[in-house]
Amino acid sequence: MTFQDKSIQCSDCGADFTFSAGEQELFQSRGFTNDPKRCPACRQARKSERPGNSSYGAPRQMFPVTCAECGKDTEVPFEPRGDKPVYCSDCYRNIRPAR
Repeated sequence: MTFQDKSIQCSDCGADFTFSAGEQELFQSRGFTNDPKRCPACRQARKSERPGNSSYGAPRQMFPVTCAECGKDTEVPFEPRGDKPVYCSDCYRNIRPAR
């Protein structure tokens, strides 16, 4: 299937944005069947409004830690107990690669 750029009007702000052929291919490869309703800026704003994993709408609480591998200061979404090492996201990916 050959895709062509489409011009779509954002349902939130009313601005016209381009849904490129490349984006359409990506959407199809991920199994999405609908075109986006919002422009990239409104999609990003909507994503940032979503709470972390809280079902009560509260922002996710983050806890400051020092990475046990590289020593970098970072934050994690859980309170470390102190009995296990805690890693920054980069070191965690290197130590525990994707399954």
